Amino acid sequence: MDIQLTNTRTRRKERFDPIDPENVRLYVCGPTVYDRAHLGNARPAIVFDVLYRLLREVYGPGHVTYVRNFTDVDDKINAKASETGRAIGEITEETIGWYLDDMGAVGVLEPDEMPRATRYIPQMVEMIAGLIEKGFAYEAEGHVLFSVGAYPEYGRLSGRSVDDMIAGARVEVAPYKRDPMDFVLWKPSDAGVPGWDSPWGRGRPGWHIECSAMSYALLGATFDIHGGGNDLMFPHHENEVAQSCCAHPEGDFARYWLHNEMLQVEGKKMSKSLGNFFTVRDLLDGSGPGGAKVPGEVVRFVMLSTHYRKPMDWTAEKAAETEAVLRKWRAMVEGVEAGPVPEAVLGAVADDLNTAGAIAELHRLASSGDAAGLKAGAGLLGLLGDGMGDWIAPAADLSEWEERLALVRTEAMQSKDFSEVDRLKAALLAAGVEVRMSKAGVELLPGKGFDPAKLEGVA
Repeated sequence: MDIQLTNTRTRRKERFDPIDPENVRLYVCGPTVYDRAHLGNARPAIVFDVLYRLLREVYGPGHVTYVRNFTDVDDKINAKASETGRAIGEITEETIGWYLDDMGAVGVLEPDEMPRATRYIPQMVEMIAGLIEKGFAYEAEGHVLFSVGAYPEYGRLSGRSVDDMIAGARVEVAPYKRDPMDFVLWKPSDAGVPGWDSPWGRGRPGWHIECSAMSYALLGATFDIHGGGNDLMFPHHENEVAQSCCAHPEGDFARYWLHNEMLQVEGKKMSKSLGNFFTVRDLLDGSGPGGAKVPGEVVRFVMLSTHYRKPMDWTAEKAAETEAVLRKWRAMVEGVEAGPVPEAVLGAVADDLNTAGAIAELHRLASSGDAAGLKAGAGLLGLLGDGMGDWIAPAADLSEWEERLALVRTEAMQSKDFSEVDRLKAALLAAGVEVRMSKAGVELLPGKGFDPAKLEGVA
């Protein structure tokens, strides 16, 4: 099965040919760990999880190395520590745990390597020293800066000229810079923030050098794929390319670049000021806007319903529709052993991660009654797995309510007082239960937004 990927670097869809099919290497920029992951943070995690699953399916689980980092030294983390009075290590450790829990809840597999920036400081110092020695970086007032003018290829990844980048970026103006576009590799640390000894004094790394040092340490001077959100293309990824190619000219850094588009909520940019900002945990727990609990499997399905290179619009309506589909599919595949991944589903995912096309194939498999194919194809997308279905209440729960409503209905038909029937029916409907009553009896089915917790305490 050929894999086709749209390479940001060339602006073309290309056949993916790994450097070494026995060790396919993937690096994705991970989170800065100072707070809960918001819904937008989940999109790249889910997108590149599908890529990871695809590579494992095609090349074998033992032949793929996936690296996703944690940035655990950053000014946002320092500000959080100052604001809360908590230790930086305590904040980062807690936040990493939150992130892994939340991403696990939406079906994201843990990568093979999850390096933390603070554990690769010596490698960063070594890379920076090498850049200075080769004339690509310079020291100034305790800072070390990369000289953008020394790398003629700068701007190739994002497709921008240096003049365009200066006009469109918030370039930090500093008297110690030789050029406004030069960016920080190392900066001095005051007593109140983390710092490490270096040839340039006590300090800490700039953001961009982290990924270059960690990817080199774990994947080498050239690896197959680098991924992330398109908001990282410039300056983060552009700077990674520059410093990595200059530090290790024997390599080519990443051969394929993939970038996912951003996320909106109900047609608008997610923003606290608009009241449509929420974390993944808010959705899972029902503590976000609207108060509805959204299962992790539903979050994942909605995300994958839009191609990763298109803007994705999260809506409550999509979540409700998705929940109903997943309930039907889970009922259909219950007790069924998955077969091989259907070729049409695999082909869609292999065609530039066309998850929307793969989901259309899953609908076709469901309509044709191919439960084994449905389960296998959904599994490639991280759906319908055994560990993702806990959100669906056992059928026995509703069977008890069916018996109760049927009994009350029988009594009401004799007394002609249907108030208790109406009360129970209203409670069931409020919990998202579809109530069907006929001469044959009472049938209850989980409907859109079914939440068994809402039935707790109903007398």
